[in-house]
Amino acid sequence: MIATIPTFDVKKLPSQVRKLSALSYEMGYHFSNPNLPILALMHRSFDPLVNYERLEFLGDALLGVVIAEALYERYPNHNEGRLTRMRATLVRESSLAMIANELKLFDYLILGVGERKGGGRHRISILADAVEALIGAIYLDSGDFITVKQCILTWYEKYALFGLIQEQQILKDAKSRLQELLQAHQLPLPKYELLETIGNAPNQIFRVQCSVVGFIHANQTEQITTATGESRRIAEQRCAETMIQIITDKLAVLK
Repeated sequence: MIATIPTFDVKKLPSQVRKLSALSYEMGYHFSNPNLPILALMHRSFDPLVNYERLEFLGDALLGVVIAEALYERYPNHNEGRLTRMRATLVRESSLAMIANELKLFDYLILGVGERKGGGRHRISILADAVEALIGAIYLDSGDFITVKQCILTWYEKYALFGLIQEQQILKDAKSRLQELLQAHQLPLPKYELLETIGNAPNQIFRVQCSVVGFIHANQTEQITTATGESRRIAEQRCAETMIQIITDKLAVLK
């Protein structure tokens, strides 16, 4: 494998880099080149020139291929559209952040002072990027696609990520289904509003409101639902699911 990997002076880096053997154990992979995991965990806020972004680019591509192949083999009767939605669920930021949290990557991230103080250790986007960067690092270190594939699939199985692609999530998410329901009955599109954020990262709870204006029934010109979730997206999906049920019931009464 031909790639220029910087050599780091561990004494000049944060103390957590000296504990990377524990991370290697959790990952199930031991690096021959100790500079690669350091680079994979180094955010641009620490060094704008030498950081994980190139490894992230490589890891993103590798992850996409591994998950696409796994889905292709596991679901021989699914069409391209369905497989695409499944893959999107498995490689999105929140899914990768689940892996990062299981690996405790927040303990190893190398961040600048400002990013650390701003809660960067638990920022979903940074955690997801670091997972992809580590995938790229494993590939460069091993020079072997099979090794990368085994690591990725082990994480997805061990942390039950394949369970994310339940049937209702595969077909369409609640927000998409609500939008189509409203459009089919010439009703305005829903509006989502964050009402409240409870607690501190990474254990925050989000309370969200979904409203549909113009649904006139029983003297109502607006229908509102609220829900909470461990992310804003989850709360919005729950709001939309409840709204679908309410509108479906009311439309049935109007028939």
